[in-house]
Amino acid sequence: MTAPAVTETPREYTHIVRLENVQKYFGAVQALRNINLSIGRNETVVLIGDNGAGKSTLIKTLTGVLKPTSGRIFIRDKEIDLANYSVGKAHDLAIETVYQDKSLGEKQPLWRNFFVGRQITNRWGFIDITAEKRVADEILKKAIGFRGVGITVDSTVAQLSGGERQGIAIGRATHFKADLIVLDEPTAALAVKEVRKVLDFVKRIKAQGHACIYIEHNLAHVHEVADRLVVLDRGEIVSEIRPQDMSVADLTEYLIALQQRR
Repeated sequence: MTAPAVTETPREYTHIVRLENVQKYFGAVQALRNINLSIGRNETVVLIGDNGAGKSTLIKTLTGVLKPTSGRIFIRDKEIDLANYSVGKAHDLAIETVYQDKSLGEKQPLWRNFFVGRQITNRWGFIDITAEKRVADEILKKAIGFRGVGITVDSTVAQLSGGERQGIAIGRATHFKADLIVLDEPTAALAVKEVRKVLDFVKRIKAQGHACIYIEHNLAHVHEVADRLVVLDRGEIVSEIRPQDMSVADLTEYLIALQQRR
């Protein structure tokens, strides 16, 4: 037997995710306001904005962690039933979220980390370690690009740098056919050399045909990988910018001016 595969999904669609007039309230506080956002297939969209702008709430709503107060969500151009939408359902629909270091077992070898909850089993129902190591090696070399002798399928997560850990989590998501990969500040607290590794992994997501939503504070980091920059302020999308239309310096000034208008 092989690892459980993600449910096959139709490829004939324009947007992997589309939100229409999504609102989210926490009591009397409105956290999301009139959110209209589409993510195209094989597109990298970066969410930027000040702390409290609503980026995390938007992502949690999109990935089934939170239910919107009102509005509609479409996945592959088909409206979903919000009452039954959850993190598990998002996974079934090939949407994966990669959090900073939180989804990896520190003391476990890489091959085990790749197959948590998705083990490859033999005809008797036992984990096929040989098969898992073989596939893990393919993921390391092809999906992630680890070709040096320093990292093998038997290396533990604890032996990896911060950037390499992000690469493992991203590689796992791409291998299991996620059409949309959500990255929640993957370069937080990383050194410059490690940031470069993560940005290279983000470029691989697009090169391999996946869409990506990337939350980031550092504008210089995301400017080079984004197809679109979506700016949130106080729970509302206030602009969408193409990187070629605005430099990092001009984008920084724009965000400063946005904060000063509050």
